Amino acid sequence: MNILDSFEPGSRVTGPRGQLAHPDAIEHSERLVRKLYRVGDKAWSLVGNGLSNQSFVEGPEGIIVIDTGECNEEMQAALAELREETSAPIVACIYTHFHYVGGTAALLQEKPDLPIWGHAGIQANLDRFGGEIAPRVTRGLVHQFAIAMPEDGPDGVVNVGLGNFYRNPDHAPFTNGYLPAQQTFDSPTKATIAGLDVEFYPAPSDATDSATVWFPQLKLAINNLLWPVLFNIFAIRGEEYRDPRVLLRGLDELAALTPDQLIGAHGPPISGEADIHKCIVDYRDSIQFLWDQTVRCANRGMTLNEMIAAIELPAYFKQHYTTRQFYGVVEHHVRQIYTGLFGWFDEDEANLFPLPAPERSEKLIAGFGGIDSVRQAVDTALAEDEYRWAIELASWLVRCERNDRGRADAGAAEDRNRLASGLRGVAYTTTAANIRNWCITRALELDGSTNLERFRTHRLQKRELARRPAIDSVRQLRVLLVPERADDRHQTLQITFSDGGATTLTIRHGVAVPATNDQPDVVMTVSSDHWFDLLGGKLNLSQAIADGVVQSDDPDIVCEFLGCFDLETLKN
Repeated sequence: MNILDSFEPGSRVTGPRGQLAHPDAIEHSERLVRKLYRVGDKAWSLVGNGLSNQSFVEGPEGIIVIDTGECNEEMQAALAELREETSAPIVACIYTHFHYVGGTAALLQEKPDLPIWGHAGIQANLDRFGGEIAPRVTRGLVHQFAIAMPEDGPDGVVNVGLGNFYRNPDHAPFTNGYLPAQQTFDSPTKATIAGLDVEFYPAPSDATDSATVWFPQLKLAINNLLWPVLFNIFAIRGEEYRDPRVLLRGLDELAALTPDQLIGAHGPPISGEADIHKCIVDYRDSIQFLWDQTVRCANRGMTLNEMIAAIELPAYFKQHYTTRQFYGVVEHHVRQIYTGLFGWFDEDEANLFPLPAPERSEKLIAGFGGIDSVRQAVDTALAEDEYRWAIELASWLVRCERNDRGRADAGAAEDRNRLASGLRGVAYTTTAANIRNWCITRALELDGSTNLERFRTHRLQKRELARRPAIDSVRQLRVLLVPERADDRHQTLQITFSDGGATTLTIRHGVAVPATNDQPDVVMTVSSDHWFDLLGGKLNLSQAIADGVVQSDDPDIVCEFLGCFDLETLKN
């Protein structure tokens, strides 16, 4: 198998719960099993409790907790395991980055006045993943982290690469306990916590707010740089660009600390200065290789598809799990590096003005000899394990009908099943959890086993909206404007909140512009609570006006104005 290959047709086995998967993917789960590791004399790291680790460092004054997982229940379970090892009090908390801060409130039972340390950018990153882009982000999480997949059978979850699951089902109902850090930093910072010297080094990785935490007296580093998989430059769920050059600096800084013990945000800890140094150096070299060769091929004028065929990660990097494709895949990382540097156009003439679907699919099918010819070619490709070709051909059949949302139900059922079969062929033979999970989730939707249509609708959550002033939520309407409904409207609505505050929203030239200085054409008054109900799908605008919950000098214009936005509760 070429290490570049994203999957290996013909290489699949049956897992312990009947899952069909690459044998190396199943073997990788063994590194993620639940276990509380003792790390040196003064630290522990709990692996397998959730997607991330919860780690603990003991100082003269007590325990410092590093990362609190996805929810209070996850952190409570971690504390229960810690208490089997030590009764030392909890005295502080540190966040390595914004992904795993959801269980902090569970610590208040032991330390009500808990001091929390973290990067200054954590709150902004948490805010970024709600609001405007929420449907796309949520749909990406569902696909990448196997949230809609069964536990057992051929399509059953094997692992999610960095852990055995996105959220441990034993921790339901997953109550959020995030608490913001009071002690923040955005540059190298030294502190004394729990009687220990602690040094914080900002080290962006998959999050701009990642930090390496160094305990010099213990020669212990805790980081979010070196994972138990090849680093994920591209996240198939959809993410901002992760610049490998920044990551390399963080890894070089980590190596320069010369730790004797290394704990990660994911995966088992590593001990021994020499072994840690080798792991870090190999890890950063694998990333530099992908960067350097992508740039070299781009400079030579290769298209992206030509680069994918040319760039092969050396077989050396297959020796250790930290540089294996157990999460994302090399060919996608190459595409991401190129796009991050140069944008989407790769100098392939066919990509300059491609014919849009469904016209393109219709012409390809016709040129191939018609639908029956394409179906026969798909079936032949599937029989010969040519999954790349089978997926491309089957996608023509599914994409040849118009469908504005996701196209999950476009095309004939037999053609959706063909595409699903091609995706399963990849899923069952890839080492990469992200690819397996994405392909199976999409296949389940194509064959009608699951319905993800709710993740293609902008559903605002009242509890999230209510975290901030009502005026802030008006801005989110910008990305919900339907230009066809707005037509040539140029109009300004003033929204006055009866419990305080007012703002305007102007529709002009097919855009919605908040907080303009334009004189309002119409005014509406509503409480913040009822406004959140309107946006959150709990209250219908027409009924709210009839009941006097929403008041206006011209209710008809308010309905017409707000009816331009893609929310069911605002439609006329």
